[in-house]
Amino acid sequence: MFLRGLAGEVEDRARTDVAVFEDGGLLARAFDPANTRVDPWYRPHECMPWRFPIWPACVCRVRFAQLSIERLRAFAMPTPSRSGIAALLVAHCAGMLDLVALPVWVGAALVGTYKLDPQQAGLLASLFLGGQVVSSMLLAPRFTRVPARQAAVGGFAIAGLSFLGVALTASYPLMALLHCIGGMGAGCALSVTHGCIGRSANPHRLFALAGFALALFGIFILGGGSKLVAGQGGAALFFLFAAVMTLACIVATASFPKLGGGSERLDGPNAPLPRAAWFCMVGIGLLALAQATMFSFVERVGVDRGFGAAVTAVLVAAGFVNLMPGPLAGWLQHKLRPEAVIVAGPLVHAAAVFAITHTDSFALYAPLVSVLIATTVFTHTFLFGLVARLDASGRAVAATPAMLMLGAAIGPVLGGTAVKLVGYPGLGVVAAAIGLCSSAMFACARARREDASISSQPA
Repeated sequence: MFLRGLAGEVEDRARTDVAVFEDGGLLARAFDPANTRVDPWYRPHECMPWRFPIWPACVCRVRFAQLSIERLRAFAMPTPSRSGIAALLVAHCAGMLDLVALPVWVGAALVGTYKLDPQQAGLLASLFLGGQVVSSMLLAPRFTRVPARQAAVGGFAIAGLSFLGVALTASYPLMALLHCIGGMGAGCALSVTHGCIGRSANPHRLFALAGFALALFGIFILGGGSKLVAGQGGAALFFLFAAVMTLACIVATASFPKLGGGSERLDGPNAPLPRAAWFCMVGIGLLALAQATMFSFVERVGVDRGFGAAVTAVLVAAGFVNLMPGPLAGWLQHKLRPEAVIVAGPLVHAAAVFAITHTDSFALYAPLVSVLIATTVFTHTFLFGLVARLDASGRAVAATPAMLMLGAAIGPVLGGTAVKLVGYPGLGVVAAAIGLCSSAMFACARARREDASISSQPA
């Protein structure tokens, strides 16, 4: 009787095809009546107490269900084992190495040890980022047809060999070529990693765990990398990077999960992405651009305002604060509306950026720097889960490296231009404006999804 009543309530409230309840809680995949794609805006936990203990693996089928649970299971990737999850976390950290290591990579190693000027050092980092963008853009549309494990292993192997070559040479043209090749390898591996996370049973939770692992990895790289460069020179840092990529390659070879699915798919590789997914992807790129534009100069803002050595302490503290947003986003998965989070997140980020660039108070500057990082990580976790459900094939989330790295590559140049022309207040205005545009894209994604849901309902 309970299940019959539950089925009727789900049918009346959401006109879904299948709702799957498992793991003693609620894990729902809702489809529109046309059976075309996942509806990420449907939240069955709002029409029932989702904490109520339900027998594991209980399946509630509504009256007009046209999609069998066997087809759903054939499409989704099997739940990765613990070793498979560990492999995805290691691959995520290795693939995102450039974003957490840039200060040591560019400043301490390339400028401090190799004596390159800032423009030359920045170009090498941009070449690595650009290689990731190109690789991700080429692979993401073909994600469902690419052998994920082989792509991850090969990508990390190429990146590891490239870093090894950088450590063994002092020729700038060769270093530039190796940075580009290494970026393409890392981008390939990271794309299939994010695609596999997006195809998992709970992409939101797994990506939140990956964010926590990346924060720990960032503390290790920033702390240990700085001491390594100071004691052994810049080449030692690239040997460390090569070791990280080699470790990721070995772990991927042993445990990288395989994509599940038979020949029958809900959203085939040639099906167009929904417009809401495109709006979300553009919004993610803009949010990454706003973050990179501001964060590249957040240290200089503090120093030029007279905060001195306390700025370093603020950045270290921000690194530890960055451990919180991922687990917090995973815990709040069923407590906050995702569409509200993705629209509000860039607004909070824009307000923090504007305040940082317009204040002379250290008491305000210090906490806002932590807010700047935490807001981006928290919002992106909800975004990843939503995009994974908008495009269940995993192609959209496989393009995550392209969205993030493109913003990371453009942001420093854009921010530097703004500071040169109009100073730090102008930098705040530019970054805040980009954040507002990002929020507008997410609002458009919500509107497009609602319009599609209304138009799919029978007259």
